Amino acid sequence: MATLTPDIAAARRLVVKIGSALLVDPAGGLRRGWLEGLAADVAQAKARGADVILVSSGSIALGRRVLGLPAGALTLDQSQAAAAVGQIRLARAYEEVLAPHRLTAGQVLVTLEDTEDRRRYLNSRATMETLLGLGVVPIVNENDTVATDEIRFGDNDRLAAQIAVTVGADQLVLLSDVDGFYSDNPKLNPAAQRFDVIDRITPAIEAMAGDPVSGLSKGGMKTKLMAAKTAVAGGCAMVIMEGSVLRPLAALAVGAAATWFLAEGTPQVARKRWIAAMKPRGELRLDAGAVTALAQGKSLLPAGVTAVSGAFGRGDPVVILGPGGEALARGLVRYTAVEARAIAGRRSGDIEGVLGYAGRGPMVHRDDMAR
Repeated sequence: MATLTPDIAAARRLVVKIGSALLVDPAGGLRRGWLEGLAADVAQAKARGADVILVSSGSIALGRRVLGLPAGALTLDQSQAAAAVGQIRLARAYEEVLAPHRLTAGQVLVTLEDTEDRRRYLNSRATMETLLGLGVVPIVNENDTVATDEIRFGDNDRLAAQIAVTVGADQLVLLSDVDGFYSDNPKLNPAAQRFDVIDRITPAIEAMAGDPVSGLSKGGMKTKLMAAKTAVAGGCAMVIMEGSVLRPLAALAVGAAATWFLAEGTPQVARKRWIAAMKPRGELRLDAGAVTALAQGKSLLPAGVTAVSGAFGRGDPVVILGPGGEALARGLVRYTAVEARAIAGRRSGDIEGVLGYAGRGPMVHRDDMAR
């Protein structure tokens, strides 16, 4: 096991997952004081220049109290009804606690389909990047009001990991009701040992994962390990910590008990590796000027494209070729094949006139390109 742990104060882009058991008390009421402390942590991270995204549970727990639904497991219809009511209250609570810090909250509801379909994935990524660029703190949750059992994440641990990979975060914090990953369930086995750092998730580590221990939280250690696998493969370090203290991120910064899962490389390297492994659906051939621009790390603009081949949709992988047909890179294209043919060789300012609607910027953005 490695001994060095990441420094949360050095995070460039931070995703924080908040479990229901921390946000909502057993009677279904919001823990307002705790949420205000978290908002102070978020403000501190933003002040040092970090982007912060919150993946928050709690909508169903808040909504079921308002609707007077019984204790215990809910049907899918009941869960969706509770979520519809609870999401409004949850979003308003975040808005109110962030406002004193001059921070704007934005609600983002996603489903599993949004991360599995490349077009939706690009839309989600672009929306999140825009929100972060405007200084907004996105509050993300699964869209429980429309998701079915077949298209659900089912827990916000895995959702948080997928969001972290989508936005290229370098650190993911799971605020939980346990202070890390143990060799056994510490509530059942007093001899269980907590790991400070896990540099590789082995079969032995997986065998140690137990079941949920909270009445409100869906995610146990098995789901947290699944989240860790997704995060670290995407170049994002992940930490599990007990989050009930009033300033959990501040506590983590000064050495609170926790378990870190170390990242495999960086988010940028992991993303480009993912793109490079995709099977291309078409080709874009460039002129010499575009080749020079790519060599300087710039995005591919429509003006530099001389020919388009293949049948592809927005978000599909394509091969980028030089004037002589030599492969230069692979990337996720932002236009369909029909659109790409129509605007090839055109200046960006001409796109709306050609297509009849505003364009989406580059043909292939540099962040969506692997060489």
